[in-house]
Amino acid sequence: MATRLSERRKPLMTSIKDIAKKAGVSISTVSYALNGSERIMKETAERILAIADELGYVPHGAARRLKKRESMLVGIYLTNYGGHFYGSLLQGVKDELNRRGYDLIVCSGMRSHRLIPERTFDGTIVLDSEFTDEELLDYAERGHKLVVLDRELAHPHINQVLLDNKAGASLAMEHLLEQGYERIYVVGGPEDAYDARQRLRAVRQVMDRSPGTEFRMIPGSFQKKSGYAAGKTIADEYDRPSGVFCLNDEMAIGLYEYLEEHTSLQVGEHVHLIGFDNIEPGRYMRPKLATIDYSLTKWGAVAAEQLLKLIDGEPLEPERVYVRLVEGGSVRPLPDKKQEQPN
Repeated sequence: MATRLSERRKPLMTSIKDIAKKAGVSISTVSYALNGSERIMKETAERILAIADELGYVPHGAARRLKKRESMLVGIYLTNYGGHFYGSLLQGVKDELNRRGYDLIVCSGMRSHRLIPERTFDGTIVLDSEFTDEELLDYAERGHKLVVLDRELAHPHINQVLLDNKAGASLAMEHLLEQGYERIYVVGGPEDAYDARQRLRAVRQVMDRSPGTEFRMIPGSFQKKSGYAAGKTIADEYDRPSGVFCLNDEMAIGLYEYLEEHTSLQVGEHVHLIGFDNIEPGRYMRPKLATIDYSLTKWGAVAAEQLLKLIDGEPLEPERVYVRLVEGGSVRPLPDKKQEQPN
C-alpha cells in the first residue's frame, strides 16, 4: 500500500524543467507556451499547457513580477487600525481596486516600509505619519508610484487626495459661535497628524476673528481615551453652558462617556459638542452628535482611482474631498437665561 501511495504522489513543486522533460521539448519552448508566445505551433502549445496542468504547475509569482514588472498588488500604509475610521476608507480602496483586477495589502510599522523598494506593489497609498516626506520623495525619485492622503508633496510620481480639513474645522467652530457660546473648548489631535494640524490651523483663524469669545485648548490624540480625559477637564471647570469642538468623533464619543458615567452634565444642555468624521457610532449617540461629514468610502475610492491612473501614466491633478456640516441635538442654541449649575 505504501509503495502505491508514493507512486501516485506528485512532486511538491513542478518546474518548467519537469514539463519540458515530459513533453520532450526544450525549456525555452515550454516558456514560450506558458507565456502565450506565437513563436511555437498552436498544437505544441496546447500539449505543453495540458501537461503543465496535469503536473499541477504554478508559476512562480516573484519571477513573474520581475519579468512583467507588475504584481497587480497595491499597498496601503496606516499609522494604526484602531477605532471606527479605517473600515470605510479601506472598503472604498478595496472596491475600486478589485473592480480593476488589483488586490490590496494593508501595512503598518517601520519594517513594512521595505516592501516599497522591493517593488512588492505596483503603487502605494499612504496615510501614515511614520513616513517622512524625504523618504516618500526618495521612493518617488526611484520610480515608485504613490498617493498620499496626509501631506502635500510635489513630484511627478506622487499625487495627493486630501480632505478639506480647514473648511470642516471652520464650519464646526462657526456653528458653535452661532449658538452664542462665550466659552468654547477645542480638543486637539496628534501633533504629527496632518489632518489635526490642518484643522487646528483653521480653528486658530476662527479664534483670531472672534475676540469676544473665551477659547480653551485641550490636548488630544484622536483616540476615545483622550476625549474621555477631556471630559473630566471640562466637568471640573464647568460653571456655565459651553461649546466643545473635538477634532474627531472618536474623542467626542469618549467625552460623552465620561460625562454620562461621572457627572450630571448633559450633552446638548450643559455641554454642546461637535465632532469631525461622521463615523457610524456617533449617529447613534443620544442626543445625536453634530459633526463634519464626508464620505470615507469615496475618499478611499478616489485614492485608489488616482493611484491606478498614476500607474497607467495618465495625466491627473490633486484631488480634494469636500465636507459638510451635519447638525445634531448635541449642539443647541444658548438659552437666554443662564442655566444653573447642576447639582
